[in-house]
Amino acid sequence: MDGSEYRLAEPRWRSESGRPLWIAPGPGIGRSDIDVSVRSVWRYRAALPVAVSDPISLGEGWTPLREQEWDGGRPLFKMDFLNPTGSFKDRGTSVMLSYLRNCGIRSVLEDSSGNGGSSVAGYGAAGGLRVKIFAPASTSPAKIAQVRAYGAELQLVEGLREESQNEAIRQAEGEAFYASHNWQSFFLQGTKTLAYELWEDLGFRAPDNVIVPVGAGSSLLGCWLGFRELLHAGQIERIPRLFAAQPLNCSPVDASFTAGTDGPVERPVSPTIAQGTSIARPLRLPQMLAALRDSGGATAAIAEEDIVHALDRLCSTGLFVEPTSACAAAAYSALLSSGHITRAQETVVLLTGSGLKAAPEVADLLGGMASNG
Repeated sequence: MDGSEYRLAEPRWRSESGRPLWIAPGPGIGRSDIDVSVRSVWRYRAALPVAVSDPISLGEGWTPLREQEWDGGRPLFKMDFLNPTGSFKDRGTSVMLSYLRNCGIRSVLEDSSGNGGSSVAGYGAAGGLRVKIFAPASTSPAKIAQVRAYGAELQLVEGLREESQNEAIRQAEGEAFYASHNWQSFFLQGTKTLAYELWEDLGFRAPDNVIVPVGAGSSLLGCWLGFRELLHAGQIERIPRLFAAQPLNCSPVDASFTAGTDGPVERPVSPTIAQGTSIARPLRLPQMLAALRDSGGATAAIAEEDIVHALDRLCSTGLFVEPTSACAAAAYSALLSSGHITRAQETVVLLTGSGLKAAPEVADLLGGMASNG
């Protein structure tokens, strides 16, 4: 963000100086503003900064909240992996693409390590948009198959995750609009519905803590935006403490937070099984750090073996998720051990992606545990 301002009616993905755009928290809504006739994120459309008359919706949101015994506590697992395309990304995609189509956009480009691309491809198909997805060549074959099944054009890019973004930006000219879930401020307007939904899930109150796996930070920032709006509207007395879970192998948010700085801190980066969080230089790092500090939260960097252990535990209780989701469950254990949270507190753990997106990888990881055991 650079201080420049633009009209919401003008679709943009960055400022003139090349910085990401941000929509500040709005006034929020109350119970009477919820459209109870709608079972999707669009029941909270009154909280959006612009009106969308004909949203692209597949019934996203409104996912189960399951209490589960875990290390002597009873956290609440928010099962966002049960969204239509298999990840929490559908919340942001539905709002982002609905807004863009409302502005006359008919062709979009997106870069993604998997879930974001699958979501944009699926909602693009539902909304009659032309979609091209750029993804790392290392992306899970299941996610690649999903993108292609939706009819989107797909280009695999060799190299680090950032190379997919660079290639998408290079091609974002002419009629094709760069609808990046990392850059687009309206994507965060969709993910903020997670906060409103948790508020409604819990009888119109906020939990004590929310733990989310963090890569680019859209779930973390969405939660912060939504709970900030609810606080402003007088619907809650405080915002919950927000905690960012990252794999130790790629943990730039944890590195900066523990160093007490707003800028990037050098920390070695290596491959991680939690591919959805594998972003070495997150675009919105300062905003994520501000959200964590504003809420009184913290970070947790999780070793690979602890992610695998949490994945095994989740699957053994019927929650078939991808390793990125297991990172958040492992963070619950780590935060209990460090004393950041207690078992008596009401803690929500966000499970972001379905294990069906990475079934072969999950099978290999859990099979390896069995053979080692």
